[in-house]
Amino acid sequence: MSGRDPDRRRALLDAADRVIRREGPEASMASIAAEAGITKPILYRHFGDKSGLYQALANRHVHTVIGLLRQQFDRAGADLRGRARSTITAYLDMIEANLSLYRFLFHRAGAEDSQTHSQMTALVRGLGEELGEVISAMPGGPDPVRAQVLGHAFVGMVQATGDWWLEHPEVDRAEVVEGLVGVIVAAMSTAVPG
Repeated sequence: MSGRDPDRRRALLDAADRVIRREGPEASMASIAAEAGITKPILYRHFGDKSGLYQALANRHVHTVIGLLRQQFDRAGADLRGRARSTITAYLDMIEANLSLYRFLFHRAGAEDSQTHSQMTALVRGLGEELGEVISAMPGGPDPVRAQVLGHAFVGMVQATGDWWLEHPEVDRAEVVEGLVGVIVAAMSTAVPG
């Protein structure tokens, strides 16, 4: 089958997902190939190389996550505190439910492969820019530069805190969420005259 066959490609990515979820972020390319019933060279042929596989997995999952976060933050009628709470909760739910995959994509793949690292950085930066635009468009919102600073700061803060929380499961998630929401609301109250 051709490496361009979308059904075959999807089946190979499904196999990679299963192995990463089962074996954790240190899952090997050999294990992924074995799960798919092929050899490593055939696996690489479908994606070009290991970097291509990493990037395909990143595209598959990160865009889904970003779409869900956008949906949560763009909820009509919710106040800032409610939107921030639902967005942060959705993010922590996703990384907790997909811990091995999250660590594989954001830590292992990004550390091993500069193209994947650049792609992940660009996606996170894009989310910060988009959030900055949302903040700037709020009634009485801050100027566009300040809004961009806040958008990037909020995205980075939530991502870094999520990483920390995964390493400290004894910390109640509700406390983490409310702490982050408090910082966002406080920052916005000084940025938006009111």
